[in-house]
Amino acid sequence: MINKLLKREFNKLKSISKQIISTLQANLPHLQSTFTTDCVIFGFHEGELKLLLIERNEYPFKGWWALPGFFVEHNETIDDAVKRILYEHTGLRGIYMEQLYTFGDLKRHPQGRIVTVAYYALLRLDDLKSQPEPVTDYARQAVWHPLNNLPELAFDHRHIIDKSISKVRRKISYSPIAFELLPEKFTLTQLQQLYEAIWGRKLDKRNFRKKMLNYNILKELPEFQRGVSYRAARLYKLDKRKYAKVFQNELTFAR
Repeated sequence: MINKLLKREFNKLKSISKQIISTLQANLPHLQSTFTTDCVIFGFHEGELKLLLIERNEYPFKGWWALPGFFVEHNETIDDAVKRILYEHTGLRGIYMEQLYTFGDLKRHPQGRIVTVAYYALLRLDDLKSQPEPVTDYARQAVWHPLNNLPELAFDHRHIIDKSISKVRRKISYSPIAFELLPEKFTLTQLQQLYEAIWGRKLDKRNFRKKMLNYNILKELPEFQRGVSYRAARLYKLDKRKYAKVFQNELTFAR
């Protein structure tokens, strides 16, 4: 009998507390958030690491090059926003992007404090069915630029790019993300050029190849390059199963 009374009183208190919380929430002022999302899209072609930039067609920084990015609508999630914005600015769809970092410096935008959530992705350019092209008037064009020869950029986008390349450099030491930039079948020269482009320095050819092959994560194919004027090189594929098994610690072949 006592237990039933206690339970009844507990349920009454629970109901009252819900009513109080509901009343307080109804009287709270509605907060409006203003923030953006920016997309850092990497590609690799002919030995160069490239970055996809848009030419802005609106103020501020009209006519400047910038990362694809825009304001997040109040009725959408950040993940939904980054997909929408990337498509509107470049025409690209179905790209997996990973959240990079949140940038909130006080003076990063001339119109006031605007926080941006940056995402990054690595694309195989050979897999793209068409050239990136904006589907909005906000951007005039979308163009791949060599990472080592970028134009002057709007806002703090150079800082965002530097942060993203640092992230990629760290991640390729323990994850096979670098191979996402290569064709499915690649040569050892292409692989070395990619790591050199990411790290921004030359690697010893003999040492690189020896260590990479010794890791036993590459599957040698009975195929060679086609349509080249020089001696065709053998093609390889990444064995993801062996990679996951071998690399529980960081890669060290380029250290």
